[in-house]
Amino acid sequence: MDKMKMHSPDLSQDNVAKIRALFPDCVTEAVDEQGNIRLAVDFDQLRQTLSDHIVEGPQERYRLDWPGKREALLTANAPIAKTLRPCREESVDFDTTQNLFIEGDNLDALKLLQESYLGKIKLIYIDPPYNTGSDFIYEDDFAEDYREYLVRSNQAGDDGKLIANTDSNGRFHSDWLSMMYSRLKLARNLLASDGAIFASIDDNESANLKRLLDEVFGEQNFIDTVAVEMSTTSGPKTVNAQQGQIVKNVEFVHIYRKSEKFDQLRHIPLLDGISSFDTHYSVFMHDDGSIGSLADELSADPQILADIERYKLMDRGSFSIKNIDKLLAMSPAANAFIEAHLQQIARVDRPPVSAEGQITQVGRWVPFEVDHRTYFLTTLSNGTLQALMPLSLNFRMSDDYKPRFGRSVIRGDLWKGFHQDMGNVAKEGGMPFPSGKKPVRLITQLIKWANNSRDGVVLDFFAGSGTTAHAVLAQNAADGGSRKFIMVQLPEEINASTKEGKAAAQLCRENGLEPVLSEMSKERIRRAGSSVIEGECHKDWNRDVGFRVLKIDSSNMSDVYYRPDEVSQDELFGQVDSVKPDRTGEDLLFQVLLDWGVELTLSINRETLHDKTVYSVDGNALIACFDTGVTDELVKEIAARAPLRAVFRDTSFARDADRINAEQLFRQLSPGTELKAI
Repeated sequence: MDKMKMHSPDLSQDNVAKIRALFPDCVTEAVDEQGNIRLAVDFDQLRQTLSDHIVEGPQERYRLDWPGKREALLTANAPIAKTLRPCREESVDFDTTQNLFIEGDNLDALKLLQESYLGKIKLIYIDPPYNTGSDFIYEDDFAEDYREYLVRSNQAGDDGKLIANTDSNGRFHSDWLSMMYSRLKLARNLLASDGAIFASIDDNESANLKRLLDEVFGEQNFIDTVAVEMSTTSGPKTVNAQQGQIVKNVEFVHIYRKSEKFDQLRHIPLLDGISSFDTHYSVFMHDDGSIGSLADELSADPQILADIERYKLMDRGSFSIKNIDKLLAMSPAANAFIEAHLQQIARVDRPPVSAEGQITQVGRWVPFEVDHRTYFLTTLSNGTLQALMPLSLNFRMSDDYKPRFGRSVIRGDLWKGFHQDMGNVAKEGGMPFPSGKKPVRLITQLIKWANNSRDGVVLDFFAGSGTTAHAVLAQNAADGGSRKFIMVQLPEEINASTKEGKAAAQLCRENGLEPVLSEMSKERIRRAGSSVIEGECHKDWNRDVGFRVLKIDSSNMSDVYYRPDEVSQDELFGQVDSVKPDRTGEDLLFQVLLDWGVELTLSINRETLHDKTVYSVDGNALIACFDTGVTDELVKEIAARAPLRAVFRDTSFARDADRINAEQLFRQLSPGTELKAI
């Protein structure tokens, strides 16, 4: 019965395997310092194979480089022997939810998710530290080889350290780049082929982050950088601006796709409302095919005419279209008329090229179908063929701070008006968050625009206050989607010396929470879920506002599991248990799910068979029993269910003969089952 590895994948070996798939003659076997046989690249052979396409030695080349880059890459690839421990008491709807909240170092989290979510994440949004000189960044330990890293990670210890990155640090930008590089490398592995990543940043590190994303995701996969208007030149900024300073009003969102498959999807345009009426829309298309004037049609309505006369909008005895903005500002009847006749109110425009040669009667309109679209054609008095473009094409619900049904334009890469959200952002989620928040609307609109899945997984590994989770719930409630979220947040201590930090710490005390950011994030998601579900919801929404809390911890397995060669003879004869004594069966189950690459939100059924606890994951996807004293009868019953995978504990079997017998029973009753032990 093969043993499970029970640590995250060794990405360096995975990369070597990819090279072997392309160039099998360039990969060989080598013995490392511990005597283990590992795949190794024969670089001399690889250079010969790629002789016309390699750059080596000190030649100049175009690349982003900084002190610590090599170590950051090694850290990203090194495996860790850690696990995710379930925490039911802090979860919401643990048994049924499809959402995850992971508490701990996001580098560890990204490594632990590599097999279960490889290529499955549809959208990643991150709001990392902006490196302003007062931010905290992760302190990753690079100075270790594979063996040392694995051993250290197996010890009970911290979940990651944060250090203040002041601008007096000699490696101020380098340390920030190293932190981001290792995490982005791992995040890319998780992204689906039609997925995209959105990264918020300000001008402190915007240029460096874009270069980093170019390297990790490829320049060819850059989509755009959106400038988001987060403030206006008002208050103290006015004084600075009056003194000649250029004040900051925008932050940025860099957008990258995983591959060109993202472009094959239909992305939803975002619309900004326009208050004024475009007076080019002056034509009225009658049902009988004749063409009239919008101004005349408005005047022909007795109620609207009364408003025109009441507000003195007549111009030389008739209503002029140039006064329509004034009319719409004061006449509900005129507004109702416009909305009721969007398909008939039109402006004159160029006809499509394919309409060349068409002939219509002057003063009449006819429909013309091309490329699955209907145009309306007319001929002017001078004989020129023209198209009539109905107002309905740009009259719809806007995506503004206060959405409204009206005239709109498609938004480009300047996203205006989010300063309005920032005025209310402190109240969103009902949480005073000391490290700043992004508006829910910003992330919901990124999700809406991407439109790459209504049931995919959204990942945020700098979760902060949990805004991304809130946005996923809000967007699902709005359109009936069933998107899932994975949030990752370190239990960073709240600094109560600031005004916002003091309010946050006070809220934690009032709610019996530890004053750390991860606790605030979980509480915010709980509150957001309750708020969203009490509001107006789409009829098709599954109303999943829960989340499973999983906490990063040292491996469930003791040192002897990873280093059996160091077991003493006395321990060997005493059948040393390789599982730590404080770990539960459910703890073991989640590490098995990680090791086997099974999604962490699958349903889990717990039952008692022959006085032993048995876990079934997603029906028959995996069956596990971690109790001791497993009998042949229990093995037979599990094997009879023909699970895809089955796992037992080393000490489940009293004797080697019992283990061998279990293997034989599975070969007889369920030969397709993958059987392993821990």
